[in-house]
Amino acid sequence: MKVGYIRVSTSEQNPARQEDIMQRLEVEKIYCDKQSGKDIDRPELRKLMDFVREGGIVVVESISRFARNTKDLLALCGQLQEKGVQFISQKEAVDTNTPSGRFMLTIFGAVAELERGYIRQRQSEGIAIAQAEGRFNGRPKKTEVAFESVYINWKAGRISAAAASRQCEIARSTFYRKVKDYERERGDFW
Repeated sequence: MKVGYIRVSTSEQNPARQEDIMQRLEVEKIYCDKQSGKDIDRPELRKLMDFVREGGIVVVESISRFARNTKDLLALCGQLQEKGVQFISQKEAVDTNTPSGRFMLTIFGAVAELERGYIRQRQSEGIAIAQAEGRFNGRPKKTEVAFESVYINWKAGRISAAAASRQCEIARSTFYRKVKDYERERGDFW
């Protein structure tokens, strides 16, 4: 059985191009993750790895859709090999049923990891330049609601902790932490 794996980095991205490739390759079942490939802990990938059986074939559009670094790629392909499952990457023309395919898998995996490293390096350099020029200050800070008035309403029982945390636009656990800090600073515990 041919099983396809598709991955896009965000839910806003469209997997249609990869789906077309799977259809042309007559893939019978498709698993699709909509999240980063930075690690192999992805729900649909786990389902695929549990589903495939001896004699099966896993097809991907490209190696980078399956794994982002050589270690993860080789670990996943090793698991497939142990199950007697063939791995095919369409873009790189890699087929693990051949010695040259297994060799190329390692080479392409290393190249993909190198490119990912270059991207991160260029991104860091760009951020450093922007910061030096005063154009980048990181993620914008949330506008802080007047915590004291929310705290007073919460302490008086006029609003719940859930409502207070919504008004402050923070998690309830963060609200409780802020209450503890606020009370410690004031030195009074009503």
